[in-house]
Amino acid sequence: MHTKRLLKIVTVTSAVALLAAACSSSSSSESSSAAAGSTAASSAASSAPAESQAPADLPGGAAYAGPVGEGEGQVNILAWPGYVEDGSTDPAVDWVTDFEKETGCEVNLKTFGTSDEAVKLMQGGGWDVVSASGDATLRLIYGDNVQPINTDLIPSYADIFEDLKLQSFNSVGGVPYGVPHGRGANLLMWNTDKVTTPLDSWAVTFEADSPYAGAVTAYDSPIFIADAAVYLMATQPDLGITDPYSLDQTQFDAAIALLEQQKALIGEYWSDYTKAIQAFNSGTTAVGTSWQVIANLAKAEGGKVEAVKAKEGATGWSDTWMIAKDTPNINCAYKWVDHIASPQTNAAVAEWFGEAPSNAKSCELTADKDHCATFHAGDTDYWKDVYYWNTPTANCIDGRTDVQCVPYSEWGTAWSALRS
Repeated sequence: MHTKRLLKIVTVTSAVALLAAACSSSSSSESSSAAAGSTAASSAASSAPAESQAPADLPGGAAYAGPVGEGEGQVNILAWPGYVEDGSTDPAVDWVTDFEKETGCEVNLKTFGTSDEAVKLMQGGGWDVVSASGDATLRLIYGDNVQPINTDLIPSYADIFEDLKLQSFNSVGGVPYGVPHGRGANLLMWNTDKVTTPLDSWAVTFEADSPYAGAVTAYDSPIFIADAAVYLMATQPDLGITDPYSLDQTQFDAAIALLEQQKALIGEYWSDYTKAIQAFNSGTTAVGTSWQVIANLAKAEGGKVEAVKAKEGATGWSDTWMIAKDTPNINCAYKWVDHIASPQTNAAVAEWFGEAPSNAKSCELTADKDHCATFHAGDTDYWKDVYYWNTPTANCIDGRTDVQCVPYSEWGTAWSALRS
């Protein structure tokens, strides 16, 4: 792991990669909510042939039938910083140059700082491929901005961990809309000087009688409402929560009430990656939500911290490489997606960025042979109670039709009120 590089970029990347709600506009959220309840028919012309792997009446129209031919000469990519490296940051970190030489597809890159920014850029057009977090993917799918993918044209797809495929945030009706990139879980972390007994429950971060009042930290984003919902799933089963992103009004109100209770315990909310590390290492923060990469870097700096996935389960994240619906560079787009998901490249990205790779064969290729064990890449059981970030919509994600769920825009409003 490249600690200095992570400290430099992850504040701008991982921390905000998980932050769509904080920057998500009401209009985009509302349109996503409305669209998710209807069949988004699209027969608009595209560069793809009429035949397809996916039905043409799905959002984004028909998938490219292929075959993948000569590249068009360029591919325009939107990505989180650190996902598309060409050696300019570190000469030893480059998975772009060889791709350009082998395919003739010149990579034109623009990085973004939030999922909301990525969605707006995709809506504006001119981009062929995007690395979208789970809180942006449904907005792009139902916004008719991305197309279904034809996995027969992406050899690397066969090696992606099965439990990352066809998730509710990267597929519709069993049809994939992209290739999984990597994943991570949100962990319970503590400073071992301040917390002398190992922890296994979120209770010390939520319950009013926590002995760490004033030294608890929580992630500063509306999506953190889902973390409260995960805790309630385990501690208040009568609420009937089965998906932390699918909350009816009663369930949502319970989550907000829990967060109001937690607010009295909070010493500091965090969104800046490096500040979170500093707070844990200094002891200003005793306990709170974190990520594996934060724990690793904190320890690398000499910090006395430990982190676990709490027994109640956890929220988490998984990014997806998606192809624009109307891309004129369809062949280069498919070539790039296959390249970035290939074992060697996926291993390089995962290790550089600090995440679990999505390609099972990548684990044999990381420089740090313990990388996949550290990030639980192939540990299927580990991920069973990790709820990847998703976009809450009025039509309940969990399949209920007898109630409406609270859409993403209202999550943002409630979080702003909580933080005021």
